[in-house]
Amino acid sequence: MKDLTKGNPLKLILTFVLPVFLGNIFQQLYNMADTVIVGHTVNSDAFTGVGLTGSVSFLVLGFINGLTAGFGVRVAQRFGANDAEGVRKSVAMSFLLAAVIAVAVSAVAVPLAGPLLRLMNTPAQYYDYAYSYLVVIFSGIAATAFYNILASVLRAIGDSKTPLVFLIVAAVLNVGLDFLFIVGFGMHYRGAATATILSQFLSGVACLVYMLKRYPELRLKRADWKWSFAEARAQIVIGLPMALQFSITAIGCIVQQTALNGLETDYPGVATAYTAASKIDNLANQTFPALGTAMATYAGQNYGAGRMDRVKRGVAASMLCTVISAVLGFAFCMGLYTPLMGLFLDTEKGGAAALYYEEVMAYGRQYLLFQSAGYLLLGTIFVFRNTLQGIGKSAVTTLAGVTELGGRVLTAFVFVRLWGFTGACMSNPIAWLAADLFLIGTYCAVVVFGENRKRRMRRKALAGA
Repeated sequence: MKDLTKGNPLKLILTFVLPVFLGNIFQQLYNMADTVIVGHTVNSDAFTGVGLTGSVSFLVLGFINGLTAGFGVRVAQRFGANDAEGVRKSVAMSFLLAAVIAVAVSAVAVPLAGPLLRLMNTPAQYYDYAYSYLVVIFSGIAATAFYNILASVLRAIGDSKTPLVFLIVAAVLNVGLDFLFIVGFGMHYRGAATATILSQFLSGVACLVYMLKRYPELRLKRADWKWSFAEARAQIVIGLPMALQFSITAIGCIVQQTALNGLETDYPGVATAYTAASKIDNLANQTFPALGTAMATYAGQNYGAGRMDRVKRGVAASMLCTVISAVLGFAFCMGLYTPLMGLFLDTEKGGAAALYYEEVMAYGRQYLLFQSAGYLLLGTIFVFRNTLQGIGKSAVTTLAGVTELGGRVLTAFVFVRLWGFTGACMSNPIAWLAADLFLIGTYCAVVVFGENRKRRMRRKALAGA
């Protein structure tokens, strides 16, 4: 367990961020393995079909991830307040809620996979690949929730290294299972999804065994499993807005993907370019969600301990890290673009990559240029949003998601019609800017001005006394 309420904020945050960052990188490599292996063993159309499921997967899995992250914030607050019994009860309720919600979401998501893909105007040559992959992924939502809730609990008590270790194991296992199911058993894109679900489940089992052995304080008692509507409400109050935040962002991504799918006729190969470039983009920007995870836990613990002064110092330290990460991310995308695209595009297997190779490379470079140039905007979202979530203002941050969604809808229905693919490339930076303006304003009103107002009131009360 790690107490984040004492010590240098920058050092604490960097120490916390590094394992989470490495875990995020392995998570991306874990996700990339499916598309890379499919692209090189089937064809680029199969690669594109699997890749086009990203925004729909994000809609559903992001909801689960947001919930479990929110449950972790509740545990972090109890841990920061040195409430051992409260920590155990929060962990037990997290498990119960995650199980119920995962089953319910899976039951809804599986039958909606096809209609969602059709609603997004998924090109016919990619539809079957995308649908088959999605059905398997949605059927295994419980495995995803299982690992995520355990990882969130461990991070909430300051242990960000253990989830990384088991995520690395899962990533290696996923690659091995990909080859076994795709090549050995001939399951192709269905095999890729099956490998992902199985490796996540096994990683969750490993996390659970480790947690019970390493942290006796987290060994739940029978009384801890007693259902408490008050605790369930407290978990949902934090977790649901975070889940909705992910889902609102995902809806914006679906709108963006729908607009891009509609460009395939006029810009042949654009869907393949977007799929490949998005993988590179996701790999390059993982510092930002890692900083966000750190700030949610850091702010949660310090808020629980009544140290709002340390929350503000943590935000300043995280923004310094964000500026440096944005510069490095841009250099990574632009400097290594050609070899990274080569990981995904196998022209010998046929498909759009073989037919429109030069166009695919040009579209991908343009997309990445716009995204990486806006990384400072993206990083700012994670720092301020997760800080607000850590101090219990999750409901407010949902509105930031609404502003982000508005930015993407604007570009999808206006800019794409005016400027085609260039308009689509502008979608994310405009959405990030809209969210930043809201989040920074909210942070200043709640944390900076709010604390100053409280201090003035205390001084007046003392003067009057």
